[in-house]
Amino acid sequence: MEPIDEPTTPFGTFTAQSSKIQRYYQALLDQSTPHVLYRWVGTAVGLLLFFLRVFVAQGWYIVAYALGIYLLNLFLAFLQPKFDPSNEALDNDMEDGAAGTLPTKQDEEFRPFIRRLPEFKFWHSATRAVAISFLCSWFEVFNVPVFWPVLVMYWMMLFVLTMRKQIQHMIKYRYVPFSFGKAKYTKNSN
Repeated sequence: MEPIDEPTTPFGTFTAQSSKIQRYYQALLDQSTPHVLYRWVGTAVGLLLFFLRVFVAQGWYIVAYALGIYLLNLFLAFLQPKFDPSNEALDNDMEDGAAGTLPTKQDEEFRPFIRRLPEFKFWHSATRAVAISFLCSWFEVFNVPVFWPVLVMYWMMLFVLTMRKQIQHMIKYRYVPFSFGKAKYTKNSN
């Protein structure tokens, strides 16, 4: 067996080390995949630490607002189906069954709900955003002076309007993006 050649250039060394770090990071992500509750609790603790930092330092409201908008966009993508049922052209183009859409009539075939943003990617993106926001809160360049109540009210209005639109879409096309409360069928062992 021949030994693996070590990179001789600085760029080769950097590439080898960054590749090693990426593999280690991916292994950690793979190990965390089945632990949904623990992942989200960790993200919530990070978010709480960030908000505590903003509250105690009395600054970085723009960073907090940007984080809120980003998390709202992630949440909306998490609630939406991968293939929009309102797009009739997509329905006509996907006759072969490669991409499923939600049934809109009683006699249509059932197709499962597929999210636009899967839960793991939602968690991963949210956790990265919280970590980056927390890091930004330690640099004075991101502490832009603003009147924070305006940002809070604007975010609340944005949240209410976008969620109302999303709920109307869910009612119109009759889909529920959550599995709790749905009927579960089990095989009787009698």
